Amino acid sequence: MLNAAGVLRQVAATGYRFTTVTPLTHQRVLARRGREPGATLRDIFGWNLSFEAGAVPPDLLADMERAGIVRHTGSLLRSTVRIASLGDDLFFHSAYPTVEESAVFFGPDTSRFARFLHHALARRKAQPHVRVLDVGCGSGAGGIAAVRALAAMGTTATVVMNDINPLALQYTAINAEVAGIPVTLAQGDALSAVDGEFDLIVSNPPYLDDGAQRAYRHGGTRLGRALSVRIAAESLKRLAPGGQLLLYTGVAMVDGEDPFFAELQPLLAAPGFDWSYAEIDPDVFGEELERPVYAHIDRIAAVGLIAIRATEAA
Repeated sequence: MLNAAGVLRQVAATGYRFTTVTPLTHQRVLARRGREPGATLRDIFGWNLSFEAGAVPPDLLADMERAGIVRHTGSLLRSTVRIASLGDDLFFHSAYPTVEESAVFFGPDTSRFARFLHHALARRKAQPHVRVLDVGCGSGAGGIAAVRALAAMGTTATVVMNDINPLALQYTAINAEVAGIPVTLAQGDALSAVDGEFDLIVSNPPYLDDGAQRAYRHGGTRLGRALSVRIAAESLKRLAPGGQLLLYTGVAMVDGEDPFFAELQPLLAAPGFDWSYAEIDPDVFGEELERPVYAHIDRIAAVGLIAIRATEAA
């Protein structure tokens, strides 16, 4: 994706905004639109419609060609990336539909994650400088949202973005560059890919039990919660004194019980941690309940964990 930052900058300069919806809503809107080519940048980068060459300014199309993010099909073209807006920032993420193993997902969960971070960080005690880690960063939206929230408090940050997916780190590098936020990229499996302690760890890991075990969706065993439990356990050990873990994830609720919270409680009972835990949205990805693996669950809920390591260990 050579010079893809130039594409994102050109699109940003137009005042582009697009709120990325769920895959199901996206599918419904495309069905309504039929086969009409895209005519606007929102059509091309938001709804990911095919378009005629004259639908985009020549300089932008030339940059897309140089960056290798446009595909030709007959007389029409199609972007191989989408662009979402979150606050004043724009984010490259994967084309629709996100079916590839290496897909980078951005959707309503990303918006909920960013709001969770902003609310949690608004209550944080101001520090002049912090070391931040985004575990499983995807498009980099969480880490960038955290830096924005910290900056509003007068706190500067050194940021490490981690993901096991190389394409996610490519998108993160571009998105962070255009946002004007220097980041260090760390490819690998969660906390094993980074060294040292952090003042702030944020994470929105995949939490579904995906039959194809795609990296951006599959949260591992135990109905997709195994990865979130592991990230919580590893992150608590890597918080600096006074450090904070902000973990947003989803939980398949069984018979009215929260099995993720049940697994967290022994970890949070360790001396030296203050924490809070809450449901953020009681019902997400409801369509997943039609799959056999979820036949016995009540719902999937989005939840948020805030854990703070004491400044002085008890």
